[in-house]
Amino acid sequence: MKKMLFSVAVAALLAAGPSFADGEDTVDAATQEKLTALLVGQGYEVRKIEHEDGLIEVYVVKGGVTEELFFDADLNPVDHEG
Repeated sequence: MKKMLFSVAVAALLAAGPSFADGEDTVDAATQEKLTALLVGQGYEVRKIEHEDGLIEVYVVKGGVTEELFFDADLNPVDHEG
């Protein structure tokens, strides 16, 4: 019974967080590539991508201005106030 519950718990965790891997602050390589391509296409220079408060946080520079952009797990932009 414990093995079954453990397996169900692991499966639920894997399904719940497909964009994050190897720890809370790391975003998987495929997601980083998709976001980078999307943002570079919009004229941004991507500096850093990490996970914060359940969202993907991206540090970018455009026109000499540094910004923080936030996305959900489906890569939809999200308004995020600190």
